[in-house]
Amino acid sequence: MGFLFELPVRYGSVDFARIVYYPQFLHFCHVTKEAMFPEVVGISYADLLIKEKVGYPTVKSAADFKQPVAFGETLEMRMIVERIGTSSVDFRYEGRRSSDGALAFVVRNTEVAVHMEEWGSIPIPPNHREAFETLREPEPDDSA
Repeated sequence: MGFLFELPVRYGSVDFARIVYYPQFLHFCHVTKEAMFPEVVGISYADLLIKEKVGYPTVKSAADFKQPVAFGETLEMRMIVERIGTSSVDFRYEGRRSSDGALAFVVRNTEVAVHMEEWGSIPIPPNHREAFETLREPEPDDSA
């Protein structure tokens, strides 16, 4: 469940140690969000910002780096909705190395719906909320 996206690790994302420079993982999350919008919400992120005048900036972020990722690797990105509020949504991003399936990182972002001209929070538009709901994971069944 959630949104799945394959992301190649490019040369510009690595540092002197020959692995992904840690701030790039946050960029990978944003790239995944941009890819999710046309497939799940039905609008490109550019049109969302320009035509609908709605954006989802990150207001809180926490990252857990598990395994290094090298240049030439492909990350299997997974984007999951953990919570939806009135104007904010909590996304969990997981990146796994395609070569061995190892979980490389987990990022949790709180992102807020804002009007791009007034730059203030707004309620999540109903069609966005409905789309985000499809990215939730089912609650674990504790009855077993």
